[in-house]
Amino acid sequence: MVLSAEQAFAPHDWEEISAGGYGRPPAEDGEVLYGFEVCVDPDYRRLRIGQRLYRKRKELCQDLELKGIAFAGRMPGYVRRQRSFPTPEAYLQAVLEHKLRDAVITFQLSEGYEPRCILSDYLPADKESGGNAVLMYWTNPLAPQDTGKKLPGFKERLPSSVRVATVQFQMRRISNIDEFEEQVEYWIDVAADYNADFVLFPELFTLELLSIEERKLGPVEAINKVASYTDRFCRFMERMAVSYNINIVGGSHPTRFAKGEIRNVSYIFLRDGSTHMQEKLHPTPSERRWWNIRGGYGASVIPTDCGPIGVMICYDSEFPELARHLVNQGALLLFVPFCTDERRGYLRVRYCCQARAVENQCYVVMSGVVGNLPNVENMDVHYAESAILTPSDFPFARDGVAADTAANTETIAIADLSIDDLLTSRQSGAVQNLRDRRFDLYRVEWTERAPGSRPAAAGGGTGGGGGSTYG
Repeated sequence: MVLSAEQAFAPHDWEEISAGGYGRPPAEDGEVLYGFEVCVDPDYRRLRIGQRLYRKRKELCQDLELKGIAFAGRMPGYVRRQRSFPTPEAYLQAVLEHKLRDAVITFQLSEGYEPRCILSDYLPADKESGGNAVLMYWTNPLAPQDTGKKLPGFKERLPSSVRVATVQFQMRRISNIDEFEEQVEYWIDVAADYNADFVLFPELFTLELLSIEERKLGPVEAINKVASYTDRFCRFMERMAVSYNINIVGGSHPTRFAKGEIRNVSYIFLRDGSTHMQEKLHPTPSERRWWNIRGGYGASVIPTDCGPIGVMICYDSEFPELARHLVNQGALLLFVPFCTDERRGYLRVRYCCQARAVENQCYVVMSGVVGNLPNVENMDVHYAESAILTPSDFPFARDGVAADTAANTETIAIADLSIDDLLTSRQSGAVQNLRDRRFDLYRVEWTERAPGSRPAAAGGGTGGGGGSTYG
C-alpha cells in the first residue's frame, strides 16, 4: 500500500492499517510504501526468498519514487524471553545491542531497516510476539530528502548520472588574449562534443596571459595585471557556458576586491547563464609571500542542474574540515583546480583529494596545469596528473579512479559518475562514513565571518563568501 507518512507512523494495528486485510487505495499524498503482509512457506526457507522479496520491495519503492518503506515486523522471540526482558522495548534494545538474536528483527536489520517504535496490540493473534510488533523503516536513498534547507536552483529530482570532463591545460607563450580564449574554447568544445555536464579548468591557468607582456613584471605588478582581465574573462566564460550548453568550473583567477586585496577566486559559469564564485580560503606560503594573495571567508555549495557541487582550490583540499562542511550542505561532487610545480606537491593534493572522496563518500574532480612560462616569475615549471576520483566501494572504479591523465601532457579526461550509486553507497555501502559519524564526540562547526567586500572589477557582483553570484 502507498500511504502518507502520517498514516504510516501513527499508532495503529493490523486490522486498521490493512483495512481488514483487503488493503487501502493509494493515498493522494502518499510517500511511504507500507507492507502489511509477507510470508515464506516453511518448506522453501533457507533459499533467500525473504531477501529477494525485500529487494524487490525496495526496487518497487524506487520505481514509484517514494521516500521509503514501512512495516510492522514480528518479534517471535519476545514471549520466550519475557522473564529476562519484561517489556518489548527492552527486548528490542537487547537485539539492537547484539545481546541476543531474533530471527525476524535481526534479518530486517541486516536488510537496512531501522526500528522506529513498538506497536502494542498490533496483531493479538501473534502469540509469540505477545501481540506486539516493531515499526520498521527503510529510507530510499534516491528520493529527494527534506533537509529543511531550500537552496535556489536545486532540482527536486537528481539525474541518475553526471558526465564530467577535466582539462589538463598546457601553459604556453601567447601573443594576445585572443589566443588564450581560442585555447580555452577548444577544450570547452571538446567537452561539449562528448556531452559533458561539467568541464573543469586548472588553478591560475589565466596567468598564461602574463606571457603577452614584452618584459618580465615584478610580483605585485604581475598579479595586478592579470587581475585586470577579470571582467573580460568572466564575460567570455559566461558566453561559452551558454553557447556550448555546459557548466564550466573556470579554474581560478586572481581577483582584486574593493579594499584592494587580491584573492584567488574560482568562477563557476552555469549553462543557465548564472555565475557563482568560490574564493580560495588557504593561500599557500608562496602565494602569500610572492603575490600577497589573501584568503577568502566563505564556502557554500553551488546549485546546478545536476545537483549541488562544491569547489576547493588546490591547497584547500588539504583541509578535511572544508570538504566536510561542503558535503554537510549537500555537495555530491567536489571540484579541485590545482597548480603544482613538482611531483611531491602534486601528490599532496592527489592523496588528500582521494581521502576526501573516501571519507565524504563523494566524487572529486581534479584539474592541473602543465607546461612552462619562462617569462613569468613563480610560474616556471608545472607537474600534473589530472583525475576523476570516486569513493572506494563495489559500485565504483576498482582503485577509486574513474579516469585520469598521463603526467605532464595536455589532454582531457572524461567519466560518467553515477549519482544513484553514490546515494545508495551512503545509505547501504560496505562502510557508511557519513551515517556512522559520532556527533556525540565531534562535529565540524563553521564560523560565519563575511567582511562584505566585493570584487572591485565586478559591476554588482558579491564577494566575501563562497557560492555567491557574480555580475
